[in-house]
Amino acid sequence: MPPSNVANSLGTPRGLHEIAERIGGDQPAGMVFKSRIPTGRHYSEVEEGGPGPMNLITSRILWLRGLEAGINQGDGVDTHSRYIYIHGTQREERIGEPISAGCVLMRNRDIIELYDQVRAGDLVWIGD
Repeated sequence: MPPSNVANSLGTPRGLHEIAERIGGDQPAGMVFKSRIPTGRHYSEVEEGGPGPMNLITSRILWLRGLEAGINQGDGVDTHSRYIYIHGTQREERIGEPISAGCVLMRNRDIIELYDQVRAGDLVWIGD
């Protein structure tokens, strides 16, 4: 099992997943979500502060569920209970850098396009 699959590792869990939930389809691009609920604010309206780069959850959320027992599903490795998403970010210039807490970050226009093409239950493979 990859170390990134372990709870509290802040790594992106590898392996086979499914889209458990699609969230935010009726929201405008750039909407900020907190606990999967739209805040009513665009990321440009959110004051940034604190140590390190703040990474917001924006535009759309695809919440993942691991499908491999003991790898990304179950005690200590569960992708869904770790709240691992594919989502938009206000840090589009940093795509590809490790700035999330395990989520897969996308440009806002790209996550909106992907969101419109996938459904709950669709499979997602996360590899190295």
